[in-house]
Amino acid sequence: MRIGTVAPGLIAALTLLAGCTGGNSSSGAPPQAAAQTTSAAPHPASPAGTSPARAPGDPSALPVPDHVMVVIFENEDAGDVLGSGKAPYLDSLAAAGVTFTDAHGLTHPSQPNYLGLFSGSMHGVDDNSCPHTIDAPNLGSQLLAAGRSFVGYAEGLPSPGSPECNTGDYARKHNPWVNFSDLPASVNQPYSALPRDFADLPTVSFVVPDLCNDMHDCGISAGDRWAEQQLAPYVDWSATHNSLLVVTFDEDGGSKDNHIATLLVGPMVQPGRSDQRIDHYSLLRTLEDMYGLPPLGSAAAAQPITGIWRQAAG
Repeated sequence: MRIGTVAPGLIAALTLLAGCTGGNSSSGAPPQAAAQTTSAAPHPASPAGTSPARAPGDPSALPVPDHVMVVIFENEDAGDVLGSGKAPYLDSLAAAGVTFTDAHGLTHPSQPNYLGLFSGSMHGVDDNSCPHTIDAPNLGSQLLAAGRSFVGYAEGLPSPGSPECNTGDYARKHNPWVNFSDLPASVNQPYSALPRDFADLPTVSFVVPDLCNDMHDCGISAGDRWAEQQLAPYVDWSATHNSLLVVTFDEDGGSKDNHIATLLVGPMVQPGRSDQRIDHYSLLRTLEDMYGLPPLGSAAAAQPITGIWRQAAG
């Protein structure tokens, strides 16, 4: 991938079309524990089994991106990331897209947040222990069952499908899809497998940098440099290919409020700031509603993200 920044012309174009969100780590090295298996009945769905239809022009209408890439960073307070001067590239993304000023993680430490974002439930996991095997529906299995696609790309994963808990700067606690028994090993890929041609990306991809580049060990500036090098090409491409980038964090530095930076960039997003309260369940609900999937677990009670979209669903 090439090194780049969000082009000033892209920011200006997005704004013209509109016209008129460092702290101490609370997720230390996970202990190597005996495998734990969690079984769960299917979570409640909407009565019709799909998200309700929304007419064009309805302010709650959602777009249907060709591709969504969700990138998850680690353990930094929102105010230490955006607007602090420590993350100039992420600041440029915030200017090109929408920033959520009231976005929150679910809990502490890291692993339950990833599980909640991916499946609507923490499945009784309240620590960073490893490994887990979870028998429950999740966003990946939903997409596959609907004829769409999902792949998780984890930087430092030693090989495709690897079940390792820790190796080098890779940590399975930040890789939720590997825990779910209904997903094929093929959805668990190293970051190096990310397609060079973004048209070959799955419908939804999750990207997890390693423990240095996700800001967990090496700080905000290191994560921002990685973001500039790795995400700028996708941002440029997405502007003309109906695709969306989501940048969020698992949790803040350990506070009760758990206030995290979250931003969305893409041609379907109206640039600006949103003060609607969101969390990982809201984001999951939004992705599920985009593709007509029944909301899982606590996502069923969450509201999808609205009021920021240029184009209506369907």
